[in-house]
Amino acid sequence: MSDSPLIRTSGDNEAPRQNGYAGRGRGEQQQNDGDDGDGAFGPADLQDDEGDPSLRREIRSKYRDLINSVQQNREDMLSPSNNKLTEVLEQANKLFKDVRQAREAALDAQLLVVATDLGKEKASQLFVEGTAFDPTAFAEHLLSFMGLNRLEDGEDADAWHRVARKAECCFSTAPSFHYMMGSFHAEPPPPKQRIERQRKAPTKEAKRIMPTQLKKMEESHQEATEKEVERVLGHLKRYYQDDPESPIYYYEFVIDPNSFSRTVENIFHTSFLIRDGWARMYLDSAKLPCIAPVEEGEVEAGGSTSRKQCIISISPKTWKELIDAFDIRDAMIHPNTQH
Repeated sequence: MSDSPLIRTSGDNEAPRQNGYAGRGRGEQQQNDGDDGDGAFGPADLQDDEGDPSLRREIRSKYRDLINSVQQNREDMLSPSNNKLTEVLEQANKLFKDVRQAREAALDAQLLVVATDLGKEKASQLFVEGTAFDPTAFAEHLLSFMGLNRLEDGEDADAWHRVARKAECCFSTAPSFHYMMGSFHAEPPPPKQRIERQRKAPTKEAKRIMPTQLKKMEESHQEATEKEVERVLGHLKRYYQDDPESPIYYYEFVIDPNSFSRTVENIFHTSFLIRDGWARMYLDSAKLPCIAPVEEGEVEAGGSTSRKQCIISISPKTWKELIDAFDIRDAMIHPNTQH
């Protein structure tokens, strides 16, 4: 606290005592002056003050009391109407006059740090006029400026124009556009009549050739798919009739251990059997999917019975794992040799 000239100055003309080398030098200078004259203050007086242990303990005790008082009454001192912090600083200035040892100076510095933090926090809570915005007061001033009464119904357009003229000076707007040769009213040009172009009708030859080609391709693919589905259904019925008691595992039925592409085709064709109700799938006791044909009397056209659908994804890795898991050696659906 010795660095603050505002806190440490006093009303009397007596020079404050100093510690350390500066104090010793000042004492020696006063001793030298005393040799020439009749000086009343000398090193003996300073040594008497420093050697009084009761006075040192009393000063340190007062410093500790001030520090505890600031820490305990922190909330009260933060109040703008409370001047307790100023009183604490004045007491600290009085105690600082008798500081002689390092321990006392350390307590004085600690008190200064605590008081400074408290003063900073108290200053941040001060209300400065103009920083707070009161929307209610602003609305009242605005209505008063516009000449309106909020208790009366109705709106006045001139009042808003008055506010606009007052506020336009606060905004940098671009100048309005105007004609140098005067204003004129331009009439829109008359709409142009659209001339519809006659589309070129395709020739009879084009009409006849293109649909025929597409129809032939669609019919050929559809016929091939239907034949493959019937062929797969024939294999399924034959295996089921040979041994009706033994379940036909789905993966053993569709997987071709010698061709991954034929396995995908078998799955595709088998899906039509399930969709149209010519075959059904179920889980056995081991929760493995099985497939079996549906008797002709049980087939319902259009698939009116409730069915559950699912998407099956298979990769070459999964295909090999299924072959090893079911120990598949031969394909149950033999490849079509007519392809």
